[in-house]
Amino acid sequence: MNTTGKNIRALRQKLNLSQTNVAEKLGISTPAYSKIETGLTDINLSRLKQISEFFKVHPISLISPEGENPESIYRENIGLLKTDIEQKHAEIIRLQGKLIELYSEVTGK
Repeated sequence: MNTTGKNIRALRQKLNLSQTNVAEKLGISTPAYSKIETGLTDINLSRLKQISEFFKVHPISLISPEGENPESIYRENIGLLKTDIEQKHAEIIRLQGKLIELYSEVTGK
């Protein structure tokens, strides 16, 4: 069973719902829902959103490892994205300089 399946199962059990109850609410078969909980089926984003809306939780909480704060995952990912953007920005500046240099060589200016 994967992390997402475990989290979904825990929410369902916390609410004392059967797999059949949840499957009916989601409009899927009980075996299809069971495969989500056991990790036999990878769920797509639209199904993840549908399940998170049903359980009234943020989608990140469904995919976060047990005991891990979803907010910390956000912060970590934002930090990584900021670093990536800074590197891309530096690369753009370097390429702009190279372009100006090449233009000067071609035009003699």
